[in-house]
Amino acid sequence: MTAHWTETRQINGNPFFIRHWGDEDAPKLLMLHGFPEYSGAWNDLAPLLAKRFHCIAPDQRGYGQSWRPAEVEQYKTSKLVSDMAALIGDEPVILLGHDWGASVAYALTIGRPDLVSKLIIMNGVHPAPFQRELAKGGAQTDASQYIHFLRREGSEDILAADDFDKLMGLFSAHMDMSWLEGETLAGYKAAWRDAAGLRGMVNWYRASPLKLGAEGEAIDDALSFDPARLQVRCPHLLVWGTDDTALLPETTRGLEDYAPDLTRVTIEGADHWLHHQKPQEVAEAILNWL
Repeated sequence: MTAHWTETRQINGNPFFIRHWGDEDAPKLLMLHGFPEYSGAWNDLAPLLAKRFHCIAPDQRGYGQSWRPAEVEQYKTSKLVSDMAALIGDEPVILLGHDWGASVAYALTIGRPDLVSKLIIMNGVHPAPFQRELAKGGAQTDASQYIHFLRREGSEDILAADDFDKLMGLFSAHMDMSWLEGETLAGYKAAWRDAAGLRGMVNWYRASPLKLGAEGEAIDDALSFDPARLQVRCPHLLVWGTDDTALLPETTRGLEDYAPDLTRVTIEGADHWLHHQKPQEVAEAILNWL
C-alpha cells in the first residue's frame, strides 16, 4: 500500500488542506487540480505516481477544505501563485497542473522558474495561445461561452441549486462522466458544500483577465502577450485527452514558441477528465517522460 496522509497547513497566514501520497523523502511532485475539482481529484492518479514520487496535492484557494475568501480580488493569478510558491519553499519541485491548475502551474513556472524543475500539463492551456483562440470567435470561443455564465453575479447559487444539478451538467457537457459516482461523487459534493462553498471556485473565472466575445464573435481588445516574457524554460510535457470538448486542440497550437523543450503525448479515448478515465495510461506517459 502507498502511504497516504493529509494535513492542514498555514500558508501565507491562511489554512490550506493538503493530501500526500508516497515516501516523504522521494522527489516532490506538486499536483494542482482545476474546476470544479479538489485535491481528491488525484485519488486515481497519485498512487500510481507515488511509487517514485512524494505526491503533494492541495485544495487550492477557494476550494474544498482550504481558505475560501469571498472577494473576487483574492483570486488574482499572482495570489494563487503566491500560495503555491509558499507551499513549495526553497527546493524546486516537479509541477503538474490540470485545467485551472494548469494556469497556476504555467504562471508559477514562468514567474518563479527557480521553483520548478519540470512542468507537466494535462488538458490545460498556456495563457497566450488560449487568449488568441478565445478572441477569434471560432470553435474555442463557442466552447467557452459558459465563462460568461460563471462570471455573472449569483452563478454559484444557480450551480448549487437542486443538489448541484447545474454544476453536474456543466462538468459533464458532452463528456464521459461514468467515473463520477458513488463515493467519488459524495467526495465532490462534500468539497463543494453549498453556494458559499462554490463562490470561491467561481471567483477564479471572475478574477481572470482573459477576454472573449459572444458566440461566433471575434474581439480586437483581447490581452496581448510578449512571448519573451512568457517562456517555459524547463522541460515541459503536455498530456492531452483527445476527446476534450471544453478545451480544443487549437488552444495548444504554437505552444512550442513558449516552451522550446516540449514533449506532447495524446491519450486516445479520454477527454478533459483523462486522469479519472485512463489513470494508468496517464501515469505511464508521465513516468516514461520523467
